Amino acid sequence: MKYFYTFIFTILFHHFSFSQTLGVGTPESQGMSTQRLQLIDKVVNEHIDKSYLSGVVVLVARNGKIVYHKGYGYDDISAKIAIEKDAIFRIASQTKAITSVAVMMLYEEGKFLLDDPISKYIPSFKNPTVLDKFNWKDSSYTTVPAKREITIRDLLTHTSGISYSGIGTREAIAMYAKNNIPGGVDTPFYTLEDAINRLAKLPLVHNPGEKWTYGLSTDVLGYLVEVISGMSFDAFLRERIFKPIGMNDTYFYLPEAKFNRLASLYTEDKDKKVMKVTLDYGNYSKKKGTYFSGGGGLVSTTTDYAMFLQMLLTGGKYNGEQLLSPVTVNMMIHNQIGDLSLGNKKFGLGFALTTEAEAARLTPSVGTFDWGGVYSTAYWVDPKEGIIGMIMTQKIPNSYANIGDKFKVLVYQAITKPNQK
Repeated sequence: MKYFYTFIFTILFHHFSFSQTLGVGTPESQGMSTQRLQLIDKVVNEHIDKSYLSGVVVLVARNGKIVYHKGYGYDDISAKIAIEKDAIFRIASQTKAITSVAVMMLYEEGKFLLDDPISKYIPSFKNPTVLDKFNWKDSSYTTVPAKREITIRDLLTHTSGISYSGIGTREAIAMYAKNNIPGGVDTPFYTLEDAINRLAKLPLVHNPGEKWTYGLSTDVLGYLVEVISGMSFDAFLRERIFKPIGMNDTYFYLPEAKFNRLASLYTEDKDKKVMKVTLDYGNYSKKKGTYFSGGGGLVSTTTDYAMFLQMLLTGGKYNGEQLLSPVTVNMMIHNQIGDLSLGNKKFGLGFALTTEAEAARLTPSVGTFDWGGVYSTAYWVDPKEGIIGMIMTQKIPNSYANIGDKFKVLVYQAITKPNQK
């Protein structure tokens, strides 16, 4: 494996020959089969016909060309209103990749080093503690001093010891709820400054660097961007990433003119069939929110997000704008967690990475980077095969989330000409 990242770096340079802005091409022009891609239609439509899912949008691009982009099913099942390809989805944790890019842009400007303690820029994180004993009767707890400070690298890799509210450890859920720590989705209130400084005073669930723990680390990074840049996180993303790329449908909080494009949110009934959410849950992006969650706050479209992923695939350049150096992009898709466990995968700076063990389980190549969102959206980028894949629906919880893995299989079985090594 020691030559693996040299190989990936070479692949990234190979992809500079591809268009740096996404175009549209036939599957056959990019070494894929239209007929075989149409198997996606059959599988997705079966899920919709069985009321497992409502509306689904898929996008497949190869070598800079969108070769498959379709909408299936309904945005409103009862009214039989079809979902459109330009529907705006709650992308939740797909926000994390965008936040990570924002952080690395400031890193490239010499604003900090990855192994700097976060307390150098957000002093409330100075002298962190680790949870020792937790009393479930009254939510009181004892702590011990952490073995070291949290670094920016720890935050990018989810090894900081910060957990999640709502989906984190039981103790963290209780502590965060008691201290009104927002979870990042459906939490438009508070500000990053207020919430992150309160989070900083709470104990970690383990020492920094000790384990991989999914949590609010990326929300902390959003506040770091504010502190370093002197701009609101929302404004920074708009000016430095969204406008240069052309991501005109990506927001924390939607303008009213685009409310009607926000995909309807569904949940499950007792038989695990789709059922429309009737409460206000999920409508946070239609509010005049003040909390810009770097871990889960954005809404976007398949096309917007595909342009962002194409920027990474082409070494940080898109639409004539060099957002990141290809050297930095390569660093981001390098294993940053060493021997720490993340199932068959490893983790870079903002992405899960496909290892040899994962590539043996499923079709994407070694070095593929990916993630998804809690409302049932998912993406992956395969530098070797030049593939960008995305499947988006809006359902929470989703007992049929394995359609994401099925979608990967369906995309790769349509390849007729593998890219040369």
